[in-house]
Amino acid sequence: MLKKFINIILLTAFFIPAGYAAGLPDFTALVEKQGPEVVNISTTQHIVEQGFPNLPEGDPFFEFFKRFSPQMPRNQELQSLGSGFILSSDGYIMTNAHVIDHADKITVRLTDKREFKAKVIGADKRTDVALLKIDAANLPKVTVGDPDKLKVGEWVVAIGSPFGFDSSVTAGIVSAKGRSLPQDNFVPFIQTDVAINPGNSGGPLFNMNGEVVGINSQIYTRSGGSMGLSFAIPIDVATQVVDQLRTKGSVTRGRIGVTIQEVTSELAESFGLSKPNGALVSSVEKGEPADKAGIETSDVILKFDGKPVTNSYDLPRLVAAARPGSKVVVDLWHKGAAKQVTVIVAKMPEDGKLAATIKGGANEAGKLIARLGIALSELSGEQLAELQISNGLLVEDVKGQAARAAGLQRGDVLLAIGNISLHSLNQLEGIIKQVPKGRNVALLVRRGEVASYMAIKLD
Repeated sequence: MLKKFINIILLTAFFIPAGYAAGLPDFTALVEKQGPEVVNISTTQHIVEQGFPNLPEGDPFFEFFKRFSPQMPRNQELQSLGSGFILSSDGYIMTNAHVIDHADKITVRLTDKREFKAKVIGADKRTDVALLKIDAANLPKVTVGDPDKLKVGEWVVAIGSPFGFDSSVTAGIVSAKGRSLPQDNFVPFIQTDVAINPGNSGGPLFNMNGEVVGINSQIYTRSGGSMGLSFAIPIDVATQVVDQLRTKGSVTRGRIGVTIQEVTSELAESFGLSKPNGALVSSVEKGEPADKAGIETSDVILKFDGKPVTNSYDLPRLVAAARPGSKVVVDLWHKGAAKQVTVIVAKMPEDGKLAATIKGGANEAGKLIARLGIALSELSGEQLAELQISNGLLVEDVKGQAARAAGLQRGDVLLAIGNISLHSLNQLEGIIKQVPKGRNVALLVRRGEVASYMAIKLD
């Protein structure tokens, strides 16, 4: 019986994966060494708002002041907490821009309880990175790692001040890399399942070598607390920003003047691409670098400066990182064939570029293009002038299931089919007749101020 029991134990041990047999990692040495490199950041913001004297509603004077007294200015002091980490022994500290946004006073507290008043060297809201400076010397500084070497499934550690609890340590794994989040075009986030909560913002994400690989910046939550979806800014992205903040106090980025969208399988088929890859150009700003280089609407950007554009969100990061004035080779899929152009990168405005608002409306009737399932009409000269466009067909009604599924709406304007500009209904009907049954076609649709391609499968 004893011999049988021993054999079972040996067989079980044989089939246990190596990672489980070795046990969970020990974080104690990392925390002891890297813990002092992390700081607590508290901010104070003074605001003045109009209001009544601070009286409870049951006070006999409350109703009097509410009815007859003018509102009086009232000072309020808002406080918030965050985290950061020491970049250099002479007191440069990295954190999130949102941690110190609108702060009148910033206090940095070290793990040895010393407190320093911090000065903002610079902040970049587009990447949510900020650089602070405190008057101190011989501080313990972090070692910067390489996020590119991070592997999904690898252990990582966060140290910060969630809800004001200093030097809290949490651990987890890398869930994904290169995540694109809404309204964050310049950061390929590292996703982890590390427990991150309010107050962790700006704190470091360490790999098991004790190197900083990211800045904990955002969480996805429905409760206000951690749900296992945390996002960190890769440290190489943050370092590029900080280098510019340190030398110039602001960040300079490149731009080429295009609007892009993702290439779906349907759009890839319609443009003759072997796979859904790259960034589809849905509009080109006149007189801007892309226009001067010969990039056109319906082109698909496959490489920028030799670097592959796998998804549409890859392009803004690559363009932003390019030095204004530099010449960059761009690989395109242009009208069914590969093409290379050279673009001279321009400088992105500090406050971004505002788009103009364009008004449009639909008429009462239209001609049904049966294979598309859309009723269309030709635009008058006055309508074209009002919309500030040179060509296009107005969507009067959406009758086909395929058109509805694609998202077409009454009032949209069809600017092109594929890379062919649309000027008349007869022209569109002639093009449609030549498309085989079951084939996807790409329609360039303008809605309001935005133009984008939609794919429709023809009956």
